[in-house]
Amino acid sequence: MMNKEFDVVVVGGGPAGATAANDLARAGFSVLLLDKAGRTKPCGGAIPPRLIRDFDIPDRLICAKIRSARMVAPSRREVDMPIDGGFVGMVDRDVFDEFLRERAAASGAVRVTGSFDQITREEGVAGAIVHFQTRHGATSVRARLVIGADGALSRVARQEIDPEGPRYVFAYHEIVKAPSSAENPAHDGTRCDVVYDGATSPDFYGWVFPHGGTVSVGVGSAQKGFNIKNATAELRARAGLATVETVRREGAPIPMKPLDRWDNGRDVLLAGDAAGVVAPASGEGIYYAMVGGQLAAVAAAEFLVTGKAQALRRARKMFMKAHGRVFWILGVMQYFWYSSDKRRERFVTMCKDPDVQSLTWEAYMNKELVRARPAAHLRIFLRDMAHLLGFASPT
Repeated sequence: MMNKEFDVVVVGGGPAGATAANDLARAGFSVLLLDKAGRTKPCGGAIPPRLIRDFDIPDRLICAKIRSARMVAPSRREVDMPIDGGFVGMVDRDVFDEFLRERAAASGAVRVTGSFDQITREEGVAGAIVHFQTRHGATSVRARLVIGADGALSRVARQEIDPEGPRYVFAYHEIVKAPSSAENPAHDGTRCDVVYDGATSPDFYGWVFPHGGTVSVGVGSAQKGFNIKNATAELRARAGLATVETVRREGAPIPMKPLDRWDNGRDVLLAGDAAGVVAPASGEGIYYAMVGGQLAAVAAAEFLVTGKAQALRRARKMFMKAHGRVFWILGVMQYFWYSSDKRRERFVTMCKDPDVQSLTWEAYMNKELVRARPAAHLRIFLRDMAHLLGFASPT
């Protein structure tokens, strides 16, 4: 592979990188997709119906269909939020990500298993030289463009765009065998539990997400010194999953804010976690990663055709135009409602409201703010203000 040239080298084969590689290969560009071996990101694995539709995801990848969410307050009070007439799909990331990489390869991308080292350039020569390690040793290829989709701790981003990287929480989960009815009669394979409790997470939440034959039990937190593994063990015990078999354990940083810049103004563009596109408050990332990869491909194609580096800026502009307001709202929500158990208690109380439930699911399922019901928005605003000012009962 030494000295081989590609239009694009995509570093990272998760949902963002694999989507960008697939779209660019289908458009006729030469693409190398570089991905580490044995990488599985800790993730609840939820995907909305819009993702399934927009990215043509086959039903065989859906290992569970969630029909409701249970919000759990610090007092252990539970509020159920049923999904009226729909479902949220759950996927296993090892299977799902491999499907996306295989699809990119089928579209013409060259898959390579290896670890990114660095980018260098030759004076007076356009493009970049991408250096990486494979099981055969060090090698390099030339690229007109590099797309960094190598996660929250992206080496591409830190070398080329932002040495600090995005702000993030650390997520840890344990994949366990789903209990039998005898082991845990209360387990519901069609319900996600979301636990808002300062003991479980001082600044985020814990989750119990069914995946058919397995369950993901995990916690996220940005607080240094917080024992996230102990919190996960306690959450397992609360869910009646302490004694079931553990399949694997995983941890990784999850970004909580998009970077201010996604390109270096020359020949590098970011996508997915590397660009920071995980939704605040919810931690949802698969849909936004795939949209980010799709928009990176649009901007990359324009750059490759025109040679104009300013085309790379379009990826962030298009993403923030479509989703920036949602990210801002969720960021404010996380900052305020996750700051104390008193506020978490009130937040769970708000989830009982039929208007809150309806608009929340509409927005989540379709990935758009719901603007067509002003009366419902007004009622939510007034109830929200009552909770903010302490006039409403926390229960």
